[in-house]
Amino acid sequence: MNVPADFKLVDRDHGAVATLTGEWTAVRMGEANERLEAAIDGRRGVTLDLTTMDRCDTSGAYGILKASGRTADKCQIRARPEVTRLLELVADAIEAPPTPAFKQRSFYELMDRIGRGVFNIWDEVYDLNVFNGHLLVAVGRAILRPRRVRWAAVFALAERAGLDAMPIVATTTFFIGAVVALIGANMLTNFGAQVFAVDLIGIAVLREFDIVITAVLLAGRSASAFAAEIGAMKMNQEIDAMQVLGVDPFDALVFPRFAALLFTMPLLTFVAALAGLMGGLSVAWTQLDISPITFFQRMVDNVGVTHFWVGLSKAPVLAIVIAGIGCKQGMEVGGDVESLGRRVTSAVVQAIFATILIDAAFALIYMKLDV
Repeated sequence: MNVPADFKLVDRDHGAVATLTGEWTAVRMGEANERLEAAIDGRRGVTLDLTTMDRCDTSGAYGILKASGRTADKCQIRARPEVTRLLELVADAIEAPPTPAFKQRSFYELMDRIGRGVFNIWDEVYDLNVFNGHLLVAVGRAILRPRRVRWAAVFALAERAGLDAMPIVATTTFFIGAVVALIGANMLTNFGAQVFAVDLIGIAVLREFDIVITAVLLAGRSASAFAAEIGAMKMNQEIDAMQVLGVDPFDALVFPRFAALLFTMPLLTFVAALAGLMGGLSVAWTQLDISPITFFQRMVDNVGVTHFWVGLSKAPVLAIVIAGIGCKQGMEVGGDVESLGRRVTSAVVQAIFATILIDAAFALIYMKLDV
């Protein structure tokens, strides 16, 4: 009915009775609570009759409780059960201790946090060595007893982590090759050396961009999936159940993912190289008027197959690192969802960082070898 909040105060022999009517809500209360507070201020034996109210919310309950505290003695309240429960909840909230103020951290606490982070690096190194040792044992068992390997899981994971990633890998590297060709065309046209754009495309795509883009995509796609899958099993205590049954989690969970990514990474790198060259060819053909025959002939004569093998040689190493980081983070998940999210994030960040670092190390090695 949207009746504004109001009250009627009547003095009787046993004390005053305030009968509240209307809607005691944040929208319809207005100044009724303040008028009620002023009307019963200092009185004794006041009774608040809330049975005739239409509605009441937390704002109205707070106003009623605040007004009842202005009486000389404890005010009696008559109300329906749901209103009584609401008043009790608001009263508990009023009596609750205040939220502690934000304490500004001192310089000592900042340095303590940094020191603990540096100290935890050694724990991470130790855990990494333990994980690598256990993984090497699982790989050794797989080599000595190939029949014990779960090949169905390996091929299923290879399809999901490798073959299903081909469209996104090919699309991304296609546009990367096109961007490299556009940059080369704009720069080399000023010198009248447009034809050298083919060399730039071939070397950049075959040597660096195909493997780097593939590894970064797999770091965000497969490393996070590995960490989430194993971490969810760790949270549900499925890994503990496997150990009770005598099944090594490294044989059942880690090695199949390790082998799947090791098999599919070179294939994805090859697909990325083809897609990158197609992207560069499309730009060279449309912008520089270089025909496909000229493009591929110059690619064979000046670029050669060496740069392709240089890029492909990084694939197994990056596959091992990405799969290992994803599985390791999954095995370290705790029993809560926050730990799962933190480990999945760490898997992606560490895998991408490791990809860039390993690629830089390979670049230095091949530069020293003059390859």
